Amino acid sequence: MELQKISSKGPRNSEETAELVNRRINLLTLHLNPVQDNPVQELELLRCAGKMKAINVSTETLSEYMRGKHRDIQEEVFAYFNSRPELQTPIEISKDEHRELCMKQLVGLVREGGIRPFRYVVDDPSKYFAIAEAVGSVDMSLGIKMGVQYSLWGGSVINLGTKKHRDKYFDGIDNVDYPGCFAMTELHHGSNVQGLQTVATFDPLTDEFIIDTPNDGAIKWWIGNAAVHGKFATVFARLMLPTHDTKGVTDMGVHAFIVPIRDMKTHKTLPGVEIHDCGHKVGLNGVDNGALRFRSVRIPRDNLLNRFGDVSRDGRYTSSLPTISKRFAATLGELVGGRVGLAYSSVGVLKIAVVIATRYSLLRQQFGPPQQPEVSILDYQSQQHKLMPMLASTYAFHFATLHLVEKYSEMKKSHDEELIGDVHALSAGLKAYITSYTAKSLSTCREACGGHGYAAVNRFGSLRNDHDIFQTFEGDNTVLLQQVAGLLLKQYREKFQGGTLTVTWNYLRQSMNSYLAQPNPVTARWESEDHLRNPNFQLDAFRYRTSRLLQSVAIRLQKHSKTLGGFGAWNRCLNHLLTLAESHIESFILEKFIEAVKNCPDENSRAALKLVCDLYALDRIWNDIGTYRNVDYMAPNKAKAIHKLADYLCFQVKNIARELVDAFDLPDYVTRAPIGVQTPSEAYTQYTQNVGF
Repeated sequence: MELQKISSKGPRNSEETAELVNRRINLLTLHLNPVQDNPVQELELLRCAGKMKAINVSTETLSEYMRGKHRDIQEEVFAYFNSRPELQTPIEISKDEHRELCMKQLVGLVREGGIRPFRYVVDDPSKYFAIAEAVGSVDMSLGIKMGVQYSLWGGSVINLGTKKHRDKYFDGIDNVDYPGCFAMTELHHGSNVQGLQTVATFDPLTDEFIIDTPNDGAIKWWIGNAAVHGKFATVFARLMLPTHDTKGVTDMGVHAFIVPIRDMKTHKTLPGVEIHDCGHKVGLNGVDNGALRFRSVRIPRDNLLNRFGDVSRDGRYTSSLPTISKRFAATLGELVGGRVGLAYSSVGVLKIAVVIATRYSLLRQQFGPPQQPEVSILDYQSQQHKLMPMLASTYAFHFATLHLVEKYSEMKKSHDEELIGDVHALSAGLKAYITSYTAKSLSTCREACGGHGYAAVNRFGSLRNDHDIFQTFEGDNTVLLQQVAGLLLKQYREKFQGGTLTVTWNYLRQSMNSYLAQPNPVTARWESEDHLRNPNFQLDAFRYRTSRLLQSVAIRLQKHSKTLGGFGAWNRCLNHLLTLAESHIESFILEKFIEAVKNCPDENSRAALKLVCDLYALDRIWNDIGTYRNVDYMAPNKAKAIHKLADYLCFQVKNIARELVDAFDLPDYVTRAPIGVQTPSEAYTQYTQNVGF
């Protein structure tokens, strides 16, 4: 208000202005670090009185267990950008400037920083994803641009092509001499890849494929790297072979082709290629998304990525896979790494948001008992219930996606069909579940930080906008959850037909048997803390819910299919199916969290993780307590005990919240000031610098 008086009362001399500014600064200082009768101490959390033994957590030890074997490469990424502040993305930047900066960041990291992500895409995927997490925390646009270059464009060449393609393109992709695109999505077809309309017709006279966009709906849309920087594109098109019958051509299904789109020297668009800029987006404006149209663009026959299907010089088609559907499934199966990366990266985004919101809640003081100092807002129950289950979920997602990355790495080496199916189901479910959860949590974190959370410098706005599309690309979340539900139903049928269940679904056999039996009236009333914190009880409860949902939706589908047909019955039960898929993924996440707790070698870190894991499990059970009560799986007294214990665990996790968020070991410039700092004085200093006092 006093600063406003300067303008309302007309010009002031410099001394008066300086006095008002100093007075305002002093008031802000008192607000952030109030005067107390007792000696001023660093803000401490109020310990919750209770019987649980206090846990002494070593941030360094816990961080070592969390970050794992690829911590060093992430430190190299952070060290590079810390040494090059001019490459750190500023708060205010135009679309065009952001795009150019993003390209400079990628080229600098690879050529100057010596980080070569492409070399790990196939040989060591877990290392690649660790780099992607670190890069995405610096700037999410950079993380996506790197993913387009190496995982999508580069990954399609390596995974769908053969040795001749790797030999020709690997080095250029690796050092960013060959920036490229992944042109799958069309204006009229996104999720339905089998419905793509772009065509690649083989011309036996010239030994070339002719790439054509037959109509406006077939224009390749939202193609990253296309608008400005891309020189090549992996174009997904229907392979058409000439025949001697009345049809004239035979459709061999969707295949991938390498299509040059710009001249290597002049960077001008090549003949027959039309490129349009998709313009300013809600987020990720450092990525140059564009639209591609092809008008009889000719490419050599060798540009067909021919791992799963090839065309000879005389126009004969050969494949080790007998049908279009099998070739299509194999092609998409090799591209599952994109979903793995998005799930893993989404956890990285959630970590940043939780760190910022938790640290702010530790330092921000509001109200308190009469004649007493104000207390940390994290001492309020409402704030704890917003953030502590979220912090627990972040840990749970971390271990679940680590397991997914390990399984994906194993799959790339073994090519085991059963493992391929497991990774496909897990990547679809985890990508859908985690990105949806993170999107909601970003808004919660912003709200938990009040007005300060609305400042752009505190990253919530950019994180929310940049991450939002994670719910759509690499598979719309609703579509992916339906895939998981479909696979569950397939396993359900095999269970009753005596088939062998694959690893991921093994628990269904025992859980379905348990579900089909009546709930035990004795265990339904057990309410001791030891019982409720027993991982066997928690996992059984999660799996029981999944089995119940699976059994009931199978009955509903069978009933409705008689009158509505298969498609109509599926649509009638769609929300039920989505809930089933989410329940299955939650069961998997809890299972991996429990394993991570057991495998932690340090006793104090293990105790902290057990506390967090219990909060994750009981909070989820309480949120769906109606399901358990409806079938008397839990008696009223047990439900009440779960609510009470979950509330108590929130307090306990709050007491070690600082150590838990510090264990993520994110650099200061990633979490940003003023919210992402430790003490009120640091917050004030950086806040005044950023705002311009």
